Amino acid sequence: MKLSLSDIADLRAYEREREAFRSHVIAVKKRRRVHLGTILTLVFENRDTVRFQIQEMARVEKLITDEAIQGELDTYNPLIPAPGQLSATVFLELTSDEQLREWLPKLVGIERSLLLRAGDGDDAVQVRATTEEAHAAQLTREEITASVHYVRWDLTPAEVAAVDAGPVRLVVDHPAYREEAELSPTTVAELLADLHG
Repeated sequence: MKLSLSDIADLRAYEREREAFRSHVIAVKKRRRVHLGTILTLVFENRDTVRFQIQEMARVEKLITDEAIQGELDTYNPLIPAPGQLSATVFLELTSDEQLREWLPKLVGIERSLLLRAGDGDDAVQVRATTEEAHAAQLTREEITASVHYVRWDLTPAEVAAVDAGPVRLVVDHPAYREEAELSPTTVAELLADLHG
């Protein structure tokens, strides 16, 4: 379920809940974070992670009008997955200018190189991520990529059943960066909660 204005606390109310909510979201993100190799990390988003992002943006930028908050809702609500969907923020963890200059040109198209694989052998299903439309135009270039991307997987009921049966892996099949990781049972449980709504 998407967030509305009534879900976003005003600044004073948020300050009162912030410490407990922040601790909760840190724990949620830990269960929903997947590292792929040395420089790529995904965080699967849900309603709490997106609400936290909006609350923190409002806090830092001192957003107090309904119009300003609605702008943040319009930007971040697409990251909340509907049943049958998974949504993630993809981070290229590049910490130096040298790394940025080396990797950002090499990794053009990385956001289209992510697969969710469920099952083993010939029965395994693979679903390729798509870019989150509202953000794609701002982040994708032909000669250089961004260090943050927003992606989504749309799964059929049969593909959701395959995730239920497991095992589940995330795969990157970009020509310049090939990695894969099996998801922990804790992470899979989080994703199934998203998929089942």
